[in-house]
Amino acid sequence: SALRLVPFGIKALLRRAAAYEALERYSLAYVDYKTALQVDCSVQAAHDGVNRMTKALLEKDGVNWRQKLPPIPTVPISAQTRWSIPSAQAPGANTPPASAPQGERGGNTAAAMERAKMLKEEGNEFVKKGNHKKAVEKYSESLKLSKECATYTNRALCYLTLKQYKEAAQDCTEALKLDPKNVKALYRRAQAFKELKDYKSSIADIKCLLKTEPKNTAALRLLQELNRA
Repeated sequence: SALRLVPFGIKALLRRAAAYEALERYSLAYVDYKTALQVDCSVQAAHDGVNRMTKALLEKDGVNWRQKLPPIPTVPISAQTRWSIPSAQAPGANTPPASAPQGERGGNTAAAMERAKMLKEEGNEFVKKGNHKKAVEKYSESLKLSKECATYTNRALCYLTLKQYKEAAQDCTEALKLDPKNVKALYRRAQAFKELKDYKSSIADIKCLLKTEPKNTAALRLLQELNRA
């Protein structure tokens, strides 16, 4: 009832999560804790709750527990920022610690890193649903907060699907600056170069990949196609 009046209220989310947890409805508790972290990623109780629910769901449903989760709502930016701004329309609204907005602005803080991780996970969920454009948006937001190799390679995969091959190659190059032997980055850049008809660069990337994983079947198959091209 409180959440109907004030959507995404921190206290209501945390208390409903605790109630679900007590009822052993761990997936619903997990969703509420994760939603609370979208509103304010500095709330330690929500971090602790997510960790507890992850362990409980792993024990209950095994390694595929994420596939059984109900959808996690996407908290709009307005709801993420309003808790730190006094509002005449919402007297008594929850106020997070003063450090939270720094994370939102992309400061090099633990809060910013956590926010980046959540945005990447949201991007992953959109990929599973086949919505690659929305996934690109989420990965782009995540990369503003934290330059992570996996986020670049994930966005590169989306760009490949969307036939934006130059952008895919560029993302893989950024990933390889962070991890020069990253197999996904090398393979996806090779795919992008192939589509751009830069066969020489594509072959070079595949050969570099095969030094790390000489039996990588996908890479060997792509190399065969390139040699025929």
